[in-house]
Amino acid sequence: MTSSELRADDHNIELIPDADRDSTGPQQMWIWAGANIAPVNWALGALGIILKLGLWETIAVIVLGNLVGCAIFGAFTVMGHKTGVNQMVLSRSAFGVRGAYLPSILMFLMTLCWIGVNTYFPVKIAVAILGQFGIPDTWLVEIVIITLVMALQVGIGVYGFYAIRTFEKYTVPVTIVIMVLMSVLAWTRPGVVNWGLTSSLPPGAHLAMITLLMTAIGVGWGISWVTWASDYSRFVPRSVSSKSVFWYSYIGMFVPTVWLAILGATIASTTLDTDPAKMVSAVFGGTTSILVLLLVLHGPIASNILNVYSAALAALSAGLKFSRLGLATIVGVAGYLTTLYFIFAPSFAKAFDNWMISLLLWMSPWAGVVLADFFIKRKGKIEVAELYKGAETSVYGDINWGAMIAFFLGLAAGWSVEDGLVGPLQGPISLGLLGGADLSWLFGIVISGSVYLILSKRVTAPVAMATGTGR
Repeated sequence: MTSSELRADDHNIELIPDADRDSTGPQQMWIWAGANIAPVNWALGALGIILKLGLWETIAVIVLGNLVGCAIFGAFTVMGHKTGVNQMVLSRSAFGVRGAYLPSILMFLMTLCWIGVNTYFPVKIAVAILGQFGIPDTWLVEIVIITLVMALQVGIGVYGFYAIRTFEKYTVPVTIVIMVLMSVLAWTRPGVVNWGLTSSLPPGAHLAMITLLMTAIGVGWGISWVTWASDYSRFVPRSVSSKSVFWYSYIGMFVPTVWLAILGATIASTTLDTDPAKMVSAVFGGTTSILVLLLVLHGPIASNILNVYSAALAALSAGLKFSRLGLATIVGVAGYLTTLYFIFAPSFAKAFDNWMISLLLWMSPWAGVVLADFFIKRKGKIEVAELYKGAETSVYGDINWGAMIAFFLGLAAGWSVEDGLVGPLQGPISLGLLGGADLSWLFGIVISGSVYLILSKRVTAPVAMATGTGR
């Protein structure tokens, strides 16, 4: 490890100078792989079984859905690479300088919940594993684990991008070895997997559950990462092709997400539960549990160091006048409190499911507007300096009402075909004409992107360019 590889990151939301853009394609792959080697993917993979789908069709939805979802995510990493700008500041080209404050604030609040969710799973699994060695499950033990995990992930997140990429580079290969061991044990031990599990649902309900799973862990999972994408790809040199950035990021997202989701689905075929702690106790024990604990603790830390860093960037992008260090500290404290809420909530599953639905509801129409703006309207060319000017002087304006209208229409369209778990999130078209099917991600992206292109002026990028051409 060289001193230049691990150094303090003093960048905020300004354009990353070429001299500091020294990340590689493989480093981007490790960043996204590390963020997705997380126990939450076990639970999401098991969701298909809980929805009463068969094992093999659950696996098919996981694979096919992520083929699409990870491609959408990969497109967003290209934006950061082409411009050297973080994701929420890039939103200003579509929404206007102050219009982009809305998605920036939504992302900031959303990330606090992610930190809580990601920390919840390792705490519960760690307690279950420690119980095998005689350490009781008490609130004090849980508080100690939460505090240790949170302190480590906030410390790395505060230190910034260079610490994040170094952490992922040297820890992900080790956790991959553990994943291989876990998979071999789960898939070869007699009675652990019910490979013949099939669905008993009637045709209408069957299709509805397939679409719901597609939203949760298929296409929707890749979409749930798009607001972070450019925050890290902005550090890749212009000399690296955008195609290379896309594929390294794609592989880093796709492989661990699909792998762990399939592992969760196969184990759940016999446990019939989404609780990762029960999955661990059903398959792993003794010395193996210690190895699983290492992966379990690594996963949320690898995810949350991105959350701490990107949440601070989102707050800065919304115009908050704090230092990134100060904001990252605030994020850590808020994330700690959110974790306590999930830990002591009467029903974690209900709290998590309701939050996950609301998450994809706004992110899909936002993604539709930004994709249409960057790749279709502006042909991948942004005048970067204008993104940082005041609302009165920037060529991107103050608030782009066309983008706002497109966003809210996409939001309404997505809600109308969403299969929510609680009344306000249950779309009328999904409940009625679609029989409970969930197409919210598709309608949100397509409607918002189409409306944005119709309402926006038919112009390409400004003449004076501050970004390289695509490769």
